[in-house]
Amino acid sequence: MKPPQNSTELKKELNRALDAGELTLGQATRQMRKIVGMTQKDYAKKVLNITPRILMAIENEKGNPTLDTLRKIGKPFGYDIGFIKRN
Repeated sequence: MKPPQNSTELKKELNRALDAGELTLGQATRQMRKIVGMTQKDYAKKVLNITPRILMAIENEKGNPTLDTLRKIGKPFGYDIGFIKRN
């Protein structure tokens, strides 16, 4: 399979990997940032409105983000946080 080359293909691959449950939160967050081509510092400050330290911790699987931070992470890509009630 040919690797994705542009942001549209990268977004499709991200969605596929998320749907398949193949990515951790940190991996998904890093991929989102790389798709837009920004540094951790710029992405944290300009897009997510969080500190770069928080973003770095999340990407390194060491963070414990709040629901508000999770919403900020997902928003630029149209993702939202939801809860499912199981019977």
